[in-house]
Amino acid sequence: MELIHFSKLVAEKAKKQASRAAVYYRDYSLAKWVEITWRELHEKVERVARALVSLGVKEEDRVAICSQNMPQALVVDFANYANRAISVPMYATASVQQIEYIVNDAEIEILCVGEQVQYDNALVVIKNSKFLKHIIVFDPSVDLKGESRAMHFEDFMRLGDDQSLQKVVKARMKAATEDDLAIIMYTSGTTGESKGVMLPHSCLLEAMRIHDIRLTHIKRSDTSMAFLPLTHIFERAWTYFCLWQDIRVYLNQRPTDIQNTLKEVRPTLLCAVPRFWEKIAAGVQLKIDSFSPFKKALVAWALAVGEEYNIGYKKDLKRVPCGLAIRYKIADKLIFSTLKKVVGLDRGRLFPVAGAALDDKLAKFFISLGLPIMYGYGLTETTATVCCYPYHNYVIGSMGSLMPDVEVKIGEDGEILVKGKTVCTGYYKKPEINANSFIDGWFRTGDAGKLVDGKHLYMTDRLKDLFKTSNGKYIAPQQIETILGGDVFIEQVAVIGNNRNYVTAIIAPNLEAIKGYATQHNITYELVDELMEHPQICKMMEERIAELQKDMAPYEKIKKFRLIKRGFTIESGELTSTLKLRRAVILQNYATMIEEMYNPVQGPLGGYAK
Repeated sequence: MELIHFSKLVAEKAKKQASRAAVYYRDYSLAKWVEITWRELHEKVERVARALVSLGVKEEDRVAICSQNMPQALVVDFANYANRAISVPMYATASVQQIEYIVNDAEIEILCVGEQVQYDNALVVIKNSKFLKHIIVFDPSVDLKGESRAMHFEDFMRLGDDQSLQKVVKARMKAATEDDLAIIMYTSGTTGESKGVMLPHSCLLEAMRIHDIRLTHIKRSDTSMAFLPLTHIFERAWTYFCLWQDIRVYLNQRPTDIQNTLKEVRPTLLCAVPRFWEKIAAGVQLKIDSFSPFKKALVAWALAVGEEYNIGYKKDLKRVPCGLAIRYKIADKLIFSTLKKVVGLDRGRLFPVAGAALDDKLAKFFISLGLPIMYGYGLTETTATVCCYPYHNYVIGSMGSLMPDVEVKIGEDGEILVKGKTVCTGYYKKPEINANSFIDGWFRTGDAGKLVDGKHLYMTDRLKDLFKTSNGKYIAPQQIETILGGDVFIEQVAVIGNNRNYVTAIIAPNLEAIKGYATQHNITYELVDELMEHPQICKMMEERIAELQKDMAPYEKIKKFRLIKRGFTIESGELTSTLKLRRAVILQNYATMIEEMYNPVQGPLGGYAK
């Protein structure tokens, strides 16, 4: 596999396959998908690269992008690389304070934004920033509100019509090396302020190389749906890999559109976090619950056949008995194919899953259905994948086997340590943190785990998230949250118990499922708030939690919980941009409710799980 520097990738692709579609985006004004060929993409990248030079961008300057998954964001990315400039992605959901922090930390002079919300936030920042000079707006309908330092993307591109600037771009492309810094990707900051992870082009190139070795079944005829934000290293690295492999990429701009876009595009490849699959499983379970006893029995039979076929035989390349193969075809025709088509996953060939813990039962469920889940583990600091399921002989319960040429060892305190060419060079302007983040060249992940047979990696929890009860027992909250989060009635859960004498939880239930239960059991109510404290609802939740916790140690079990109507959100500060819990914020926001669980007061304040 030829490793083409990202500064030249689009140009090289355009030479070989100018008319082939590279990227698709949804034109909402036309209500259809529009393709961008490699030739068109190359022309836009060259034009934007010249426009950046026109605005004074120098080598090693930082150019930020705060946008949804829009084609302009990819264009700016590759234009930055052509100029040996550095891309600094920000989540479209970033607040004014988060944008301001990154602008000041990375000394951003040019900020590209997607829609009105991002522009309005950037507008506040530019009025107070000593660094920010220009705002480039992708959506032409955005109201610039008279700001002279802002311009729409089309006007910005016209700055690149000056062909004399191409000499500068060509010289920079020629001088580009693997050691050039490609991206500063700011972490979501679950345990403190956000840190800028420095990823040179060597990290990106190595990621391309090792995924090419591992993913041997990928084809040029595949199509990928970019559902996760491109700001997420998982989606960014995957999308780059797809473009590298000539795989057409569909950009899902609005996360709320995903159910429709999946059915329209029916991609063969899709990156997603476990929560995406949990929601699909919950929806499927609700549907199954409405079936007649005969249909439920048929589904149960089909799933048993699917598990025996896909996990008992196909997973380990064992010869499938003729009778089982026939039963599987029947199960697929009657149940699986219909179900997959309903959600737009019927053409699926590979579905990488990472970003959080994946419940083993969930993995077995989808693999039994014939959906090719490929669970993996990685971090921003490791350019995504450290390990993942191989196509065959993977171990459910593990996070997969190590990627080629990625080294892992377990530290004395159980911490997962990683070494390899995909590991970042450190955190931007954080010398003290860098000194603590590396041990003799090994990156400290902050995750606790174990390595079996030198290749299968298991994670037990985040070391920083582990807490100890007042009885001296260590609790891994994420493990408990993963188990409970797979329940159809639970949307979100935050486990509490540090320095307490027992474990409690705050639960945001699946309101639609709760309402459905209330209807089925003739529970009357006027406001949803009433359901959060209704004795029947609380008893039902107690019983479900007790069943989910039956295999846990007594000290791990949730003893009390409270139901909340409004879930944890990014806007409230309770979730990071990657949808991880900010426990400190949750503890603060729900301090009174938490104290009530440890110091009970009179009144119906929620459930007690036995």
